Amino acid sequence: MQQAIANQRPSGRAPAEGEGAVLLLCHRVPYPPDKGDKIRSYRWLMGLAERYRVYLGAFVDDPADWAHRERLQACCAELCLLPLVPLRAKLRGLPALLRAESLTSGYYRDRRMSAWVARLLARGDISRVVVFSSAMAQYALVPAAAQARRIIDFVDVDADKWRQYAARIAPPMSWLYGREARRLLAHDAAVAEGFDAGLFVSSAETELFRRLTGSAAVLEAVPNGVDADGFAPAAGRPSPYHHDEHAVVFTGAMDYWANVDAVRWFAAEVWPAVRQEVPAARFYIVGARPAPDVLALRRNDIKVTGRVDDVRPYLQHAGAVVAPMRIARGIQNKVLEGMAIGRPVLTTPMGAEGLDALAGRHLLVEDDPAALAARTVEVLRGLHVDIGPAARALVQEHYTWRAAIDGFMRVVAGDSVLERGAA
Repeated sequence: MQQAIANQRPSGRAPAEGEGAVLLLCHRVPYPPDKGDKIRSYRWLMGLAERYRVYLGAFVDDPADWAHRERLQACCAELCLLPLVPLRAKLRGLPALLRAESLTSGYYRDRRMSAWVARLLARGDISRVVVFSSAMAQYALVPAAAQARRIIDFVDVDADKWRQYAARIAPPMSWLYGREARRLLAHDAAVAEGFDAGLFVSSAETELFRRLTGSAAVLEAVPNGVDADGFAPAAGRPSPYHHDEHAVVFTGAMDYWANVDAVRWFAAEVWPAVRQEVPAARFYIVGARPAPDVLALRRNDIKVTGRVDDVRPYLQHAGAVVAPMRIARGIQNKVLEGMAIGRPVLTTPMGAEGLDALAGRHLLVEDDPAALAARTVEVLRGLHVDIGPAARALVQEHYTWRAAIDGFMRVVAGDSVLERGAA
């Protein structure tokens, strides 16, 4: 088994005078940036490394990610990477059932991580502690960290996703998921009070958290970005599709329940009507680790690719990009990427939530299966041609990673709008 890593290595850039060191704690190692949470945490790491000496503690839940540790060593002063074995992590979480605790916190509880954090804090030079995901807050809510400025990125209201899961599954798991929704919400409310600032991915998430918890903590919205240059349409990018097919594509990690639910629903409730009108249509499900329920969808007109080296050709050459989310919180990176590459994106209200985008101008948004099928057919027939360019323009103006990193770094420094006393 891969052992824990704790290496000292210069970051390649000396921190500026007085900026000091930052401890960054992530529930999942932030590289490679190939899924939603890792994309965001990687960008925060890059922003921090520009200004601070970074000490990174994270768990590795995909054995393939160990191959990238040198990339992280190059921008960090020290690493503590610990393997996360799902069965063992679940066993660690079980005692929470006997206490008023969330299972999620127990899942990420590890004495080795606690010891590493304690050693770093005892040195006295950590001026900032940044926590990505509330499950890692347990390592920062210790007396030794009280003198540091503490920032937590909740990203979204994760407890509400557990509530959504509970509503879609049969007992006894519905009871367990409902319990986790309640316990995690209480946990996150307490965590918010213990940090100097909390972040969410959108104003909608921030407002939902305040409404559900009544929290008076300092909370701010820092949206996700997208690499608009990297996702620009490119003339030399070859198509992965056959010349005689009309491709509809969904991209995402295909072991993630919300994505599995989305493609199953689309295949069952929307796709038959699309195929009836456009027989040459093909539905491509593109993403790593497809779950058995996803693999079961494979047939002549539904393709499951598994992991691909680059999703951009699949997006750029698709007739339509779909994100039919029925379980969601925050901002969907898959939606931003489709918009950035200039293709028409069709989604549900949940998939569009959190974006300052106009339905009918930047996105096509439908909740009813028949209506979503009708819009998909229209796009495949060449209608709504203005949607893609308008979406890309919106991304370039409002959703760049540079702007997101700048907003994040203002919060880290303590120079955010709310903390200056504005309403």
